[in-house]
Amino acid sequence: MTHPLLQLEDFSVAYRSVEAVHSVRLHVNEGEIVTVIGPNGAGKTTLLCAAMGLLPSTGKLALDGAPIPRVSVATMVARGVALVPERRELFGEMSVEDNLLLGGFYPWRKGRRDQRARMDEIFAIFPRLRERRPQMASTLSGGERQMLAIGRALMARPRLLMLDEPSLGLAPLVVREVLRVVAQLRTHGVSVLLVEQNARAALQVADRAYVLEMGAVALEGPARELLHDQRIIDTYLGIGNRST
Repeated sequence: MTHPLLQLEDFSVAYRSVEAVHSVRLHVNEGEIVTVIGPNGAGKTTLLCAAMGLLPSTGKLALDGAPIPRVSVATMVARGVALVPERRELFGEMSVEDNLLLGGFYPWRKGRRDQRARMDEIFAIFPRLRERRPQMASTLSGGERQMLAIGRALMARPRLLMLDEPSLGLAPLVVREVLRVVAQLRTHGVSVLLVEQNARAALQVADRAYVLEMGAVALEGPARELLHDQRIIDTYLGIGNRST
């Protein structure tokens, strides 16, 4: 019997007495891109951070069908999960190359000594990073910084990549380029859980989607179907989203 790569059941997150995420059920299958869309304040980033172990949560989280009783960053990284946060968290005064090498630290610590070969694989995915190899991360464009953040996460060879708002602050053409590469990650054996404010762009790249409203799943289904759902069109795909 096959299990989802990631499975959340009755997954909740609270800030003191305020519940920000309520009883979410969500799963990501191997080789799948799943997106979570919704308005600002819906709990999308909170859900992603809690699933990575950055915030305390209640409920069940399982990887490959095996429950994780205490979700922590160390456990998730060890089990092949990586997160690219909204702010990207790059080391601005370090070069592109050094940022990537830091991304490969965990497998290096575990005895894997193929970081240079892995870096060449990342450069094949993001050719522009090869061109910018000696540059300080702080001097990169917004799109290049997002590529570097994703590339750094991929250095750890994750099976599941969590992306928080990768289109944030990027021009429409750059958004298309970044998400086109995200879509290709399936061919590299990487599944993706994508949290995204840009609903149209997210639904165009994803296989399945969840709509989060006030911390709870309001709607779910195949991304292509939701892209043509009148409720989604009226609420999330209006004039402001048509540029992408």
